[in-house]
Amino acid sequence: QEEFDELCFEFGIELDDVEKNLKEEDEIGGNEEIIYKIDVPANPYDLLCLEGLVQSLRIFCGIDSVPNYKLAGIDKESMLKMHVKPETSMIRPYVVCAVLRGIDFNEARYNSFIDLQDKLHQNICRRRTLVAIGTHGLDTIEGPFTYEALPPSEIEFKPLKQVETFKADKLMEFYKSDLKLKKYLHIIEDSPVFPVIYDRNRIVLSLPPIINGAHSAISLKTKNVTMFSVYCKQKFEVEPVEVTYPDAKSYIFPELSPYGMNVSLSYINRIAGVSLKANKVAGLLNKMQLHAEQSVSEDNECTFVVCVPPTRSDVLHACDVAEDVAIAYGFNKIPKQTPASLKPLPLNQFSDLIRTEIALCGYTEVLTWILCSYKENFTMLNRKDDKPNAVIIANPRSADFGVVRSSLMAGILKTAAHNKDHPKPIKIFEVGDVTVLDELKDVGATNHRQLAALYCGATSGFELIHGLVDRIMEVTGTPFVLAGDNTGYYIELSNEPEFLSGRQASIIYKGKRIGTFGIVHPQVLENFDIPDPCSFVELNIESFL
Repeated sequence: QEEFDELCFEFGIELDDVEKNLKEEDEIGGNEEIIYKIDVPANPYDLLCLEGLVQSLRIFCGIDSVPNYKLAGIDKESMLKMHVKPETSMIRPYVVCAVLRGIDFNEARYNSFIDLQDKLHQNICRRRTLVAIGTHGLDTIEGPFTYEALPPSEIEFKPLKQVETFKADKLMEFYKSDLKLKKYLHIIEDSPVFPVIYDRNRIVLSLPPIINGAHSAISLKTKNVTMFSVYCKQKFEVEPVEVTYPDAKSYIFPELSPYGMNVSLSYINRIAGVSLKANKVAGLLNKMQLHAEQSVSEDNECTFVVCVPPTRSDVLHACDVAEDVAIAYGFNKIPKQTPASLKPLPLNQFSDLIRTEIALCGYTEVLTWILCSYKENFTMLNRKDDKPNAVIIANPRSADFGVVRSSLMAGILKTAAHNKDHPKPIKIFEVGDVTVLDELKDVGATNHRQLAALYCGATSGFELIHGLVDRIMEVTGTPFVLAGDNTGYYIELSNEPEFLSGRQASIIYKGKRIGTFGIVHPQVLENFDIPDPCSFVELNIESFL
């Protein structure tokens, strides 16, 4: 297990956990099933199934060679045909096809096959909105096939795992109660036509992107399908299919030829932060399933012609090639160095200085969510809806994260509420961004860097928060001046609903209001379930730059 954990790390994936489960049929004997949970990056789609992961690791270890994916050598007349009807342009106009013959399935391979299809649907297929994958037992159907778009009432078939036939419009109603399929219905249900695939006998193969037909469902006995070429009788061989579109143009799918990419040795070494010889780089790329041949450019620079196989759709740019070299070489072997151009932005540098000063005053820094709920941002702070300024999320996954915070106050109070049993006093602060709408910005909103601090104890600590404000002004070199003087700062009475009336003040810096401090209103404390009195300050620190 330790060796495998180390191998995963070297390959750029992570062994997350190892579980031992007692098999149901072996409970008496006590046999255990060991399950490895592995985290893989989202972009290499060949790692989403056990077969692709094992193959990649074996190539990485030098046990297997890089597979050569190829098309079966059959003439065009012998190919299966798919004809696309003009009506498909109204909904989902494209289809591609391929055939794998002589598949050898067992239960584990079959389950892995189905699982891979589901994972592809969720990521690269964008929950079937871009692509829907259908796999069919070719021995149960006959070509040529047609891809059509028909009114729902004209489509009738028996869907997968059902015993009765449905018209497509009735099927939509039927699946509205299906936990798995109901989330895909919106993709086509409002369209006047539905996409459908027929064979020569008008047997429905699929109603993409919703469901396949039961007639061509694959099983453990299926021998001819459209994926998992590693289990074919002729390993890694795919039989092509000719697809003809309404404009009479025809295409042969799939396209399995690798595409080439020219990458210089100096670029790879510079991006990866290493200094490797050409032969070493070529060997490392081969471990990552990228075949590299050396060549010399016009300016006599060593260059690689890198062949990217069809399984590595994540390799899009020369930087992806450099990343694979770094992974194969080992991130821990790359010497650490500080980039010469690394210079912090003035605002970030100033924020760090402010953090240090507040911490020296005895306050503990917290980091809270930038997104919060609508209720927390307004109602619980006694504030009215600030529609001209607040950034509202259009389609939040949760009501708890429906607004981009326009103040740090809600996050600070929630932190105090979750730690109300902590010994008093609680002294916490945060330096972070808030967001407000701004029509002058190209994205329609702008960030402001704020400082917020809270004192919570047996007494309100108003004088301590006031003293913290004075300390901030002292370390920034800002003198205290009389009201109306724009050379320094002063405070004046404010009337904010989140603070107690008569126990709050605005901070005026060089004639501009940059913040407010005061005793938090009892109703606000009750809203956040905080039993002790609190004082709070929030001010904009960008004003000091």
